[in-house]
Amino acid sequence: MRLTLDGDWHATVTDDPLRITPRFGDQSTRVLVAEYTDAEERERFLTDTFGSSDWLWDTPDELRFDQADRKLVGVRLQLPDESAPAEDSARVPASPAVRPGGLRAEEARDFRCEVTTVLCCAPEAAVLTCLRDLDVLDEPLDARIGIAPDVALLVQAGTVVGWSLTDPARYLTTGFAAPDTAPPSQATRLLLAECLDLITVPTRYAIMDRDPAALARLRAADHALRDQREDRHRADALLSIIANLVEDYGNS
Repeated sequence: MRLTLDGDWHATVTDDPLRITPRFGDQSTRVLVAEYTDAEERERFLTDTFGSSDWLWDTPDELRFDQADRKLVGVRLQLPDESAPAEDSARVPASPAVRPGGLRAEEARDFRCEVTTVLCCAPEAAVLTCLRDLDVLDEPLDARIGIAPDVALLVQAGTVVGWSLTDPARYLTTGFAAPDTAPPSQATRLLLAECLDLITVPTRYAIMDRDPAALARLRAADHALRDQREDRHRADALLSIIANLVEDYGNS
């Protein structure tokens, strides 16, 4: 299968997806699939690869490819700022099934991978589906390419129109740390769904407008995460996700 990103930039699907465990969370709410473990290693990684990456104030999604064989070697994807209404999230199709596969760039040149604009969150945040726009839901998907464990690119008419992360609670972490290998608790799964709703529009706007109900939800999530005894590493990751809102509005 030949995929299009950034209009005239193309890659071919291969049989070798990334075997790297995703990392998800922190204040940036990004999904990271790469082998670097600190900022210095990240800089070397960017120097040794090509593809889409941030530059100054421009922060697109990142897909990075090896200079020699042009195969995908790392991904960094950002969650959108806006959450879809529940009725739209329910329209996310269950098919086709994910097909594991990597990517091989047709040519070794940089491009820009636009971030997605809307988050469709399944109940209890079991799956996060991030789309170019809600119009994607008006037509069937052609493919789901599983480029890494539980990370898939969504394809429509040969173009990448979004991505998904299955069981995001499993991959919660802070900074460059590896996720906990133990399964997440049910409390963590529920609090993840709540935190994602709090940091995205429209709930985030309600918090910024100091709506009493929204502020009460923010304070309740903060207290629940601080009091949670189990799954502490993931609870700390969720605290970092809502940290800025709590600092700015938690005492309102």
